[in-house]
Amino acid sequence: MKKATVYLSLLLAGLMTDPASAQTKLVEKVTRQGKELLIPYEKYVLPNGLTVVVHEDHSDPIVHVDVTYHVGSAREEIGKSGFAHFFEHMMFQGSDHVADDEHFKIVTESGGTLNGSTNRDRTNYYETLPSNQLERALWLEADRMGFLLDAVTQKKFEIQRATVKNERGQNYDNRPYGLASEYVAKNLFPYGHPYSWLTIGYIEDLNRVDVNDLKNFFLRWYGPNNAVLTVGGDVTPKQVVAMAEKYFGSIPRGPEVTKTKVPTPVLDKDRYVSYEDNVRFPMLQIVFPTVPNYHPDEAPLDALAEILGGGKNSLFYKNLVKPQLAVQANAGHPATELAGQLTMTILPFPDKRLDSTEAIVRRTLAEFERRGVTDDDIAQFTATREAQLIDGLSSVSGKVSQLAAFQTYLGTPNYLPQEFKRYREVTKADVMRVYNQYVKGKNAVLLTVYPKGKADIVAKPDNYTISTAGYQAPDYGYKSLTYAKAKDSFDRSVKPGPGANPALKVPPFWTDKLPNGLKVIGTRNDEIPSVTMLFTIKGGHLLSANDPSKAGIAQLTAALMNEATERFSNEELNTKLEKLGASIDIRASTEDISVSVESLTKNLDSTLALVEEKLFRPKFAADDFDRLKKQQLELIANQSTQPVVIANKAYNKLLYGASNIRSVPVSGTAKTVEAITLDDVKAFYQKYLSPSVTNLIIVGDVEQTGVMPKLAFLNKWAAKPVAMPKTAVSRKIDKTRIYLIDKERAAQSEIRVGYLTDMPYDATGEYYKTSLANYMLGGAFSSRINMNLREDKGWTYGARSGFSSTKTPGPFTAQAGVKAAATDSSVVEFIKEITNYGKTGITDQELTFVKSSLGQVDALRYETSLQKAYFLSRIIDYDLPRNYVEQQSEILRNITKAQIDAIAKKRLPVNNMIITVVGNKELIKPGLAKLGYELVELDKEGEPIVTATAPASAPAKMGSSTPPADKKKGN
Repeated sequence: MKKATVYLSLLLAGLMTDPASAQTKLVEKVTRQGKELLIPYEKYVLPNGLTVVVHEDHSDPIVHVDVTYHVGSAREEIGKSGFAHFFEHMMFQGSDHVADDEHFKIVTESGGTLNGSTNRDRTNYYETLPSNQLERALWLEADRMGFLLDAVTQKKFEIQRATVKNERGQNYDNRPYGLASEYVAKNLFPYGHPYSWLTIGYIEDLNRVDVNDLKNFFLRWYGPNNAVLTVGGDVTPKQVVAMAEKYFGSIPRGPEVTKTKVPTPVLDKDRYVSYEDNVRFPMLQIVFPTVPNYHPDEAPLDALAEILGGGKNSLFYKNLVKPQLAVQANAGHPATELAGQLTMTILPFPDKRLDSTEAIVRRTLAEFERRGVTDDDIAQFTATREAQLIDGLSSVSGKVSQLAAFQTYLGTPNYLPQEFKRYREVTKADVMRVYNQYVKGKNAVLLTVYPKGKADIVAKPDNYTISTAGYQAPDYGYKSLTYAKAKDSFDRSVKPGPGANPALKVPPFWTDKLPNGLKVIGTRNDEIPSVTMLFTIKGGHLLSANDPSKAGIAQLTAALMNEATERFSNEELNTKLEKLGASIDIRASTEDISVSVESLTKNLDSTLALVEEKLFRPKFAADDFDRLKKQQLELIANQSTQPVVIANKAYNKLLYGASNIRSVPVSGTAKTVEAITLDDVKAFYQKYLSPSVTNLIIVGDVEQTGVMPKLAFLNKWAAKPVAMPKTAVSRKIDKTRIYLIDKERAAQSEIRVGYLTDMPYDATGEYYKTSLANYMLGGAFSSRINMNLREDKGWTYGARSGFSSTKTPGPFTAQAGVKAAATDSSVVEFIKEITNYGKTGITDQELTFVKSSLGQVDALRYETSLQKAYFLSRIIDYDLPRNYVEQQSEILRNITKAQIDAIAKKRLPVNNMIITVVGNKELIKPGLAKLGYELVELDKEGEPIVTATAPASAPAKMGSSTPPADKKKGN
């Protein structure tokens, strides 16, 4: 590695053409020699304290911009939790020179994607765009850093407060085990510790704060001196620095920010806590306090977690999952800036008590002490971590995120070589040392999540009460903060135009075919030393149409192919794979069985030898079959606790009809899986897995001439004819109905609105044009549906619509999870938007947006190996021409408003749709019953319970946003 650290002085001022540039310091420059595993960059600091890190990479015509502020929920106070995350939402609501909701629209219209995220320690905002849109991205980020607060209104505040509540409802309150992390946090850390609440915050805290609290939070933490601007991609440092100086340079420095320091939690006893949840499997979670990230003990603790519960070689798997005592058992070591947690999570089968589960965990820890750490343990751990770190370098966004995190937490972006080093140097003695120091004889939080009415199965009665003694609120200096805006010599209200369009790089690819009919397609991607392979064996769950009484057999077959082979036990196979830093994953889906392979290039031969084992010599052992069948049956039973799964199952049954195999989940039903025998699985494997229906996609650091000889083992795969079931026939819906499924105490309702089309997928015909038509209805963030339900009403965390067909016609679906009190009003708004779009079509402004957004987004589509594999899979699966992307671009350029209007009118039959709602019936049924539709109640399996006839009046108001007179919208 060649590293140049340069501190510019007045001697260099004469070389600068712009006086402002003389004040910006080039702090560090790191370059790469050969294929050295580091991320090259240049680091600058502006006079106002903003750190700018630039990574130059011209391999793709894209740029990734990240602004990371060193503030997360750990900077909050008791009673004001959730501020950092709430503020993340507010940063997308416009600023002085960017109108309301324009941030998403501008980036999307520029062919980009964007988002933000908040964790305990930092908040970041990021965009990936075509590289000619760099200046626009920096203008947007600078405007909200320096010119936000005057645009923050009470109305925006209330809408985003509602949106955050819906996010909590969707991701925590309405999700099985969703509150587990909250219970652990408040019982592991002392009262008032900045990690004792979650980033999402508490509803009562969100309810009590006002807009002025939020403004003070911005003024305290969102100064340029508490931020890192990281830019990577098809750019030059000179270009980025000049734009950073222009747009960020005049923003005043904020209050100084010092690093938070808190003591490590000390537990005086094992803390037993519990809560009731609507779950099938109880959960035991044991959490030991450990060390922050980048601490010298973090890597060996990660290794310890991997040995205890990291996979099929782990002790937890051996002692809990394999003997069918638990459906899941794992361990992990998440570490953040102030603390870490060694977390053991076990989901026993429903007939198990948690005290017996705890006893097995403690016996397993004792077994680890006796057994110690093996050479294989270390080899597997270091190889796996190396592969993970390399995989993180596959995209510009991944590299930028690494640089930003290293700079934010460590003060230097150049930590990747040390990251490799610290994981490579973990020893057996290190792992035993951290076990003795942080686990053996130490106290933990032991959380039990128990199913309704089963409080008696907890590990032990709750024995810990949170104490407020000794808490002293921090003084973050919120008093007397003032808002000072930048003063510029240019007009910030002028939105920067794009630079010259970058050249689009559609991946060049090669094709081949083996004598047995297996088709191969591939492309070279040498940015990282790895190879991705994807075998797609057509048929999958659809083949159960030949014998619906055995539905679920494809999933069970795939699961068994992940187990032992004739030559190796499952443990031996996993040891070999992990020592190679490789993975082989076999899964069944509706239309195929896939074999996904990830390998470092240097280990490809050895990885392919294990592919041959799994593909051609599965053992199909009786004990593996019994265990996996039991797990599949339990998971099917567990689906009744998950609102999203309930909604999707019922919706599919209504779409396709009970006799269509597509109405049955890939997992099957309890009845069909119970009927499957081991001989059935063997017969399915022999009959349906054939090279004649298999495609192989190869993307990575290999050439066709180098990789094809390595695939010679596939020639031994004998071809056989496999007849695919006939495609589904579109079901006619005589009128729109509402189908209601009760999910007691649900905080949110899941809504699905749609119908089954008669359009199979095609890349350049009506299906493609229909997807263009849907983009402004529900395909983009700034679509009508999402802007209405999320941004205008605050009823949902996100709403969307889309058409989803394969070679078989698929459905149109509009969907969202909405707050329960707004369920009926949300149905009204869905129908209103679909109706209006079908009647009046797209506006000229919207059509311009669609053409601009989708016309530039191709620049982002082919960067990573996964993206390239998706591109190639489309070509080979649908036999597309090499230039189909160019054909799509031509269609997009020439499509007219009249064409899209005709498609919308034809493809949105609002009076012939299925409306499926899953939620708290007691709360939502009265409102739904007043909407003028026939209301049919279903059970959780999608079977009718009661049918209530609709009122005599027609649903005349369904095209209006006006709710029934006796109900207030959103209440």
